[in-house]
Amino acid sequence: MFAHDRRPPADPLRTDEAHSARVWNYLLRGKDNYPADAEAGEMIISAFPDIAGIARDQRAFLARAVRYLAGEAGIRQFLDTGTGLPTANNTHEVAQRTAPGCRVVYVDNDPLVLTHARALLTSTPEGACAYVDADVRDPGLILREAARTLDLDRPVGLTMVGIMGQLPDEEDPWALVTRLITALPSGSHLLLADGTDTSATMSHAIEACNARSASSYHLRSPARIAEFFDGLELVEPGVVRTSQWRPDPGRSGGAPPSHAVSGVARKP
Repeated sequence: MFAHDRRPPADPLRTDEAHSARVWNYLLRGKDNYPADAEAGEMIISAFPDIAGIARDQRAFLARAVRYLAGEAGIRQFLDTGTGLPTANNTHEVAQRTAPGCRVVYVDNDPLVLTHARALLTSTPEGACAYVDADVRDPGLILREAARTLDLDRPVGLTMVGIMGQLPDEEDPWALVTRLITALPSGSHLLLADGTDTSATMSHAIEACNARSASSYHLRSPARIAEFFDGLELVEPGVVRTSQWRPDPGRSGGAPPSHAVSGVARKP
């Protein structure tokens, strides 16, 4: 999913311009989007048909990785940044199917996303769900609000699927990730996925969408995306194409080809 734009509070719900969260929802075959979002989504699809597959790949990776963290890694707390509009297999649903007591904080700065999240994302009785209205550029606020629900002295699974691509290099998204990870204890994990610049066709499609959208997305090389995990212990198989990160049984992980990479890493 994409992260979200910085729109003045007086005009938070413009529907006449494409919005990244809603465009991503359209690509995921959701219903929470408007004609401008569908138009932008169709424009990307016409230029780069594989984009919808990348959206689904990233969503499937999120489910596999959260299942790993709540199961094998024993994580019971999750901080989901850049939540996006609710769809199937949301973070708390996957985590709480494995361990009903999991606690999840969703973070987004889009009022439409937060309205849908509060209405649709309900926790098990044993666990908890909370929602923070914050921009990923403000890690201090995110951490302060998350601490109302999560115990930040215990390991946390920090999920960042498609969010860092929303920020240009000059805003130093690597430093923002470091600030969040630094505030979390040993044993915490970073779960991150983003689109790469390995396809000229995809790059041109994203550029065209950026020109028509209220927000922009920035593709990076796989090596630059891997730098988000610097100082952490990568979980096998490392930073790989999204479909190749621990594919479910019966899937080879080799198809469809993906121009996005994903990884999970543990804080020592």
